[in-house]
Amino acid sequence: MVYLTLIAGFVLLIAGGESFVRGSVAVAYRFGMSTLLVGLTLVAFGTSLPELVTSVQAALAGAPGIAVGNVVGSNIANILLILGVTAAIYPVLVSKRTLRRDGGVLVIASLACLATVLIGIIERITGVIFVAMLIAYIVRSYMVERGTPVAARTEAPPESARRANLAFSLLLTVAGIGLTLAGARLLVSSAVELATQLGVSETVIGLTVVALGTSLPELVTSGIAALRRQTDLALGNIIGSNIFNVLCIMGITALVQPIPVPPEIIRFDIWAMLAATALLLVLAYTGRGVSRREGWVFLACYAAYIGWLALNI
Repeated sequence: MVYLTLIAGFVLLIAGGESFVRGSVAVAYRFGMSTLLVGLTLVAFGTSLPELVTSVQAALAGAPGIAVGNVVGSNIANILLILGVTAAIYPVLVSKRTLRRDGGVLVIASLACLATVLIGIIERITGVIFVAMLIAYIVRSYMVERGTPVAARTEAPPESARRANLAFSLLLTVAGIGLTLAGARLLVSSAVELATQLGVSETVIGLTVVALGTSLPELVTSGIAALRRQTDLALGNIIGSNIFNVLCIMGITALVQPIPVPPEIIRFDIWAMLAATALLLVLAYTGRGVSRREGWVFLACYAAYIGWLALNI
């Protein structure tokens, strides 16, 4: 029964996130927001909504291993698994503009996450700082993008968004939030029960099952893009997602409920996240992308990481 509840939670999370993005983006376009601003705010927030609600629910339920493990595990999976799968199918390229805008911010966010984790508890003041950094990042990204030539940007809203019914779009937005909340509640409760049944820590479940489950939409989307040989946005999306995971998810979760950091994350997993981030940025800066061979290396590293967790349960 616990596995069915877990799957149901994942399905509701994915459906809720998708519904929220579609509805809120259509509403935003109807009220005159630009494509650029919608992408930097609503789409980025909406795709992070499943992870955000899951971490908040876990913190409120007294399961810090799931709350923190979801963020750290998602960042590791985004780089080693999702980018690895994408590059193994078709090489991933990255633009200099993306690196200039987001590469340094990812380093700052990752180091801020490390400092917070090493302290041992993520306090509300840390949440305030992280959210302030997130707002600064969005504003800076908006200003940088506005300064690029119009030919390099896509400003026209999708036809489907322009023609969408406002009442239906609002209903989709509200339904998306409701589905995500319900899915997160099911996911957290079943994850805690699964950890108890298997005799493993909630942190391991958060780093693996929960992190992988909340990253499924990105994995499917990136895989399809790779099969279509449209991987040019994959690396930039992963960098942006990892920034949001730290600053948005960890920040807002800490504002709602201070989170003690499980010792196993301090000992190993935060360092694994930093190593994966460093590997990604080094390859991006030196090779302007990730080749097929490097994609397989990423996948091997993720398999080794999961193996290490399995051996140290």
